[in-house]
Amino acid sequence: MRSFPYAKLATVGLSVLSLLAFTGSAHARDTEAPAIERQLREYQAALNASDVDAIMNLYAADAVFMPQNSPPAVGRDAIKGAYQRVFAMIDLDVRFEVDEIRALSRDWVYARTRSNGTVKVLSTGGAAMPEANQELFLFHREKDGIWRFARYIFATTNPPPQR
Repeated sequence: MRSFPYAKLATVGLSVLSLLAFTGSAHARDTEAPAIERQLREYQAALNASDVDAIMNLYAADAVFMPQNSPPAVGRDAIKGAYQRVFAMIDLDVRFEVDEIRALSRDWVYARTRSNGTVKVLSTGGAAMPEANQELFLFHREKDGIWRFARYIFATTNPPPQR
């Protein structure tokens, strides 16, 4: 009598589960993209208005903000302070382009973006200068069903200054 090939059945079962999980992620990406894009538009508007309160509505309770050339701001109080300091120094006029939105699970999505526009240093009163960044946002769907920034990091894509 031959034994039943349990290992082969387990392999086929895992393959089917993996395919279903991938299909679910693709569906989540399609259905969640409008909500993620809406949050990014809200962020763009809040940045351009230097509106710290509107920005804080977009961050999760345990969020981390990782600006370039700065230590991370961990938690809402630290993040709020970081944005207050930024807006005391500069005025932004930027536009975001969404390059990629991918679901990692039912409640986690990341978005890869680029932003371009201008920045004006308030202390100099000078002309606005080009501003360009690449960004990575990790979104978490919180208990109220709203997608919020759990982690956010960016880096400039402007060329280094010529000396």
